Amino acid sequence: MTDTPAYADWQALADKEVKGKDLTWHTPEGIAVKPLYTADDVSVDPGLPGFAPFTRGVRASMYAGRPWTIRQYAGFSTAEESNAFYRRNLAAGQKGLSVAFDLATHRGYDSDHPRVTGDVGKAGVAIDTVEDMKILFDGIPLDQMSVSMTMNGAVIPILAFFIVAGEEQGVERRLLDGTIQNDILKEFMVRNTYIYPPEPSMRIISDIFGYTSREMPKFNSISISGYHMQEAGATQVQELAFTIADGMEYVKYGVASGLDIDKFAGRLSFFFAIGMNFFMEIAKLRAARVLWHRVMTRLGAKDERSKMLRTHCQTSGVSLTEQDPYNNVIRTTIEAMAAMLGGTQSLHTNALDEAIALPTDFSARIARNTQIVIQEETGMTKVVDPLGGSYYIESLTQELVDKAWEIIERVESEGGMAKAVAAGWPKAMIEEAAAGRQARVDRGDDVIVGVNKYRLANEDLLETLEVDNAKVREGQIARINAVKAARDEAACQAALDALREGAKGKGNLLELAVEAARARATLGEISQAMEDVFGRYATRPTPVKGVYAAPYEDDSRWAQVVDGVKAVERRLGRKPKLLVAKMGQDGHDRGANVIASAFGDMGFDVVSGPLFQTPEETVVLALETGVDVVGASSLAAGHKTLIPELIRGLKEAGRNDIKVIAGGVIPPQDYEYLRDAGVQGIYGPGSNVVECAADVLRLLGHNMPPLQEAAE
Repeated sequence: MTDTPAYADWQALADKEVKGKDLTWHTPEGIAVKPLYTADDVSVDPGLPGFAPFTRGVRASMYAGRPWTIRQYAGFSTAEESNAFYRRNLAAGQKGLSVAFDLATHRGYDSDHPRVTGDVGKAGVAIDTVEDMKILFDGIPLDQMSVSMTMNGAVIPILAFFIVAGEEQGVERRLLDGTIQNDILKEFMVRNTYIYPPEPSMRIISDIFGYTSREMPKFNSISISGYHMQEAGATQVQELAFTIADGMEYVKYGVASGLDIDKFAGRLSFFFAIGMNFFMEIAKLRAARVLWHRVMTRLGAKDERSKMLRTHCQTSGVSLTEQDPYNNVIRTTIEAMAAMLGGTQSLHTNALDEAIALPTDFSARIARNTQIVIQEETGMTKVVDPLGGSYYIESLTQELVDKAWEIIERVESEGGMAKAVAAGWPKAMIEEAAAGRQARVDRGDDVIVGVNKYRLANEDLLETLEVDNAKVREGQIARINAVKAARDEAACQAALDALREGAKGKGNLLELAVEAARARATLGEISQAMEDVFGRYATRPTPVKGVYAAPYEDDSRWAQVVDGVKAVERRLGRKPKLLVAKMGQDGHDRGANVIASAFGDMGFDVVSGPLFQTPEETVVLALETGVDVVGASSLAAGHKTLIPELIRGLKEAGRNDIKVIAGGVIPPQDYEYLRDAGVQGIYGPGSNVVECAADVLRLLGHNMPPLQEAAE
């Protein structure tokens, strides 16, 4: 019998094989990942599934007893089209609904509002009235179906419409099952589909906790979301820490409003992104359960259900690529497996075409069937927490717990998450991480197959779904007018007045909104009644500096662009000036902020425009600030409406000389349309920012040679 080799023996053999090369990998989270883990790296016993601190799962039997719920997050222009899509998916094996609303709805505007002409029905379903909500769930029994609704800003009218639609379907409130996102702190940090200032927004959350804990015992009153943090560029440690800290803040607000912690905490749920760092994502979900158990114990919860972190997961949207898009099927499958091995309670798998458009029936079927195949064909569900006890997984789980706890302790030492969000440092941390990630991708340090390595010489166009925005808006306006014509106007206005008074005082806002919904008040009217008291919140982006530039210190391509900017500056007598514009109601600003940061680091004078501008407001800002270029950032399919309006406005102002470029989620088949409208540069997902800057310099008349030649 031979002696078992020691770690030193392995190290010597590995060094010989790789000729002394250091195989340690440093992740964006600052975690040093060794090439080998042993029992010596595991310091904490993870326990058993179903028992505190629930590292290995919140249920003893997990998927061996019942698989996770298959959800597909979807909303298609109108309630009728969305309903048809839901019913097809349910017939094909989907188990729960997950509703995506359009941006006009998210921001509390009816479809007839002048600020949302380009947004209606474009990135989800338009919901203006109870009638829309009833059509959305027509033929779908709400006492038998779990419904998840991703809504934060206009959470009060949407939840009120859902309750009334259920009542009029014959379903009592106490039988309604599902989840409302209702996570406003995350909106102030990254996604930006807020309406009201932070303080009244937190009151809204407390009122929803109070109402649902009394009236809707099966309904999850909040889904505390890290998903949008990772999509905005957060590392997994940041996503984990800030999500748990948000949850702590919501619990404290609920208790402060007079609720018993164990009466509402068991109905809180979470929502995490699952990206391409496979083992990190598995460990993140395990660490989240450990942290939540620790937090809730310290906050005074006694019921073990209050300390269980239950989560929905969604595969990453940011990891999807426009280039070589069939690779996205592979990416989504890997991410789905990570969510499953981490112990999620429900899962949405993204479709292969979602980097550029809403999914088609074809792509959505592949995405849904990814989960069905994992559940039915692989045997993965037969063993509870199959990676439990893995030296690497257990070590990584503990490292994530420790690193996230450091951030949580900082949040608590500074007065909690609401104060941290107001101070702005969590958002700045995430934006720094996003800029650093973009620089690594652009340099090729982080490989994305088909984008910065193994690139196809020619890309085939995908057939994508396009929504006729004008037609949808016309139909929505007709329905709004019909609802208003048929309602008891005096009763409706009385209900809205009561809601307005409740906002001034102590009435429960959801309870009052339900009455307004019954009286057929529209979403915009209910939102406006509260806005009359609370006001509408607005911020202006502040790009981070120096983060994108840092990895480029000795890069010849970077140096060539910086020299080009200086040459244009000498010719103009000032720095070339770029306005980064966010038009429409899309609040996702990762791309806009990365561009602003990177171009600023290259030497451009950058103006970061406010979120939610109209084309007319963008024209005024461009003229006032004297820019040379307007870069329109589009992520929500409003580009064919908003960008041509911007160009017309500049022409009418006599400023044809101001160049208009566009970036973001723009299907390649729309490029010709935009070029015909006057767009001079289009940069879709996966575009290299340094090359984009070189192209902009050419538009400004600089003789910029191809960067590849300079690099060679």
